[in-house]
Amino acid sequence: MSLAASLTPRRAPITGSRIVRAAAGAVVLLVLLPLLALSWTALQGSGDLWPHLIANVIPHALFETTLLVLGVGAFVAIIGTGTAWLVAVCRFPGRGVFEWALLLPLAIPTYIQAFVYVDAVHPLGPIPTLIRTSFGLRPRDLWLPEVRSLPGCIILLGLVLYPYVYLSARAAFLVQTASVLDAARTLGAGAGEAFFRIALPLARPAIAVGVTLALMETVNDVGASEFLGVQTLTLSIYSTWLNRSSLPGAAQIALCMLALMFALVMLERWGRRHQRTGNIGDRARPPARRSLSAGAGALAFLACLLPVLLGFVLPAGHLALAAWKRISFHGVSQTILTETANTALFAALGTVLALLLGFAVVVALRTGALRSALALRLASLGYAVPGTVLAVGLLVPLAGFDNFVSGLSQQFTGVSTGLLLSGSGAALIIAYVIRFLAIPIGGLEAGYGKVGTTLDMAARSLGEKPGGVVRLVHLPMLRPALGGAALLVFVDCMKELPATLMLRPLNFETLASHVYAEAARGTYEDGALAALLIVLVGLVPVILLARLSRPRQG
Repeated sequence: MSLAASLTPRRAPITGSRIVRAAAGAVVLLVLLPLLALSWTALQGSGDLWPHLIANVIPHALFETTLLVLGVGAFVAIIGTGTAWLVAVCRFPGRGVFEWALLLPLAIPTYIQAFVYVDAVHPLGPIPTLIRTSFGLRPRDLWLPEVRSLPGCIILLGLVLYPYVYLSARAAFLVQTASVLDAARTLGAGAGEAFFRIALPLARPAIAVGVTLALMETVNDVGASEFLGVQTLTLSIYSTWLNRSSLPGAAQIALCMLALMFALVMLERWGRRHQRTGNIGDRARPPARRSLSAGAGALAFLACLLPVLLGFVLPAGHLALAAWKRISFHGVSQTILTETANTALFAALGTVLALLLGFAVVVALRTGALRSALALRLASLGYAVPGTVLAVGLLVPLAGFDNFVSGLSQQFTGVSTGLLLSGSGAALIIAYVIRFLAIPIGGLEAGYGKVGTTLDMAARSLGEKPGGVVRLVHLPMLRPALGGAALLVFVDCMKELPATLMLRPLNFETLASHVYAEAARGTYEDGALAALLIVLVGLVPVILLARLSRPRQG
């Protein structure tokens, strides 16, 4: 070997491990880029608008958002925990049905819930009309609570979001030890005392997780709060960007929202600080169900019926009736078919990309290409970022990329490429991927927990390379996790409203934006079919979740 050749630095070979590591790093950068751009945009200042925002917009929006968060948190905690306790440890008529039926409201997005109730309880709507007809009342004789208010928004959001608490609390109650509760009863503790002093403290970490998820969805909402007249931070971001054309002003409000989301995450961590206390001994024998008396059983039946009736049956029935009337008189328009195709196409593209990128991050950690699990946590940050905040954060880097490519094109060809990402559906798909990347990462991480490392070592001992291990061993065993994650991401992409409103191309509508537009115009019946399609698609993962969460013993 010559001296020159020996002194020439050797280029590291491109291996599968390096490719996976680079892909995982790119995913983390993709998630962090909007947040960094958001901070940079906010620091640019909004000129004369900032004094107006800090004096008139942010204090009121922060106050209403705080009240909304506190109200929804208390509502979902009471309803979710109470129904979970009844279903988990009591026997009463209909308990087996309510075990899965209490999850049904998850299929209805918050903005559709508000869309339905604003139309249904309108003075000329079906509910007041039915009451007046049944009792022979005049319009002035009938009074119904005003749904367009902060209390109305709290109740309607709570009716949709309480299943987050119900699901986690019921699981916690089912794994609590029978011996602990039996010991409390032998010491003279009644059912109520055993619940408040034993069961509830043990389930508090799980309840905190469910409440935090519900509050994240509350902060992310933009449609329901606007329909119901509640000026939240999310709505302020949207209106500042749209009505005042001030991206820095919207970014400054968005930073306030990020601080609120950080506080919610810290609250969830604080609630789980003693999580180990819920896993003490005798997990093989869950608490025995107590048979309730006739009166108590009737009250338990009513307590479980009302959330299902008001949270799912009434809104779904109203949508079905309104959609049927619309189809009977006008048929199914070509517009709704086009919007359905748009929604399905963009949701499918977002789902495929999210699965691929999430798989790259998880595989990098599994195969040792990444040494720290920090990449998984960073790549999952998007789920905690509201859609409006994410959209504002994406506008600057996407515009910068478009300007950079256009400048190069003009320099070498003399032709401007225009808006490649910002003015196309690519921006919306990127937002979907960042927002819901945590779902495939979490699902695949859980799936890998069931794939022993001994299988990897056995395959490697037979001469298989890391890529072959992933393809031949991991992928077949991860199909259930991949399928579940794909379904959840697809449905969430279909329902996503804030990012869709802010990033969709011109003259492009999805089912969610169609519902929003009809509600904004007050033509609720015209949006019923689109809303019903979203609800029907959302039922699929709820049904699967109900089947998976059903206890084996009981």
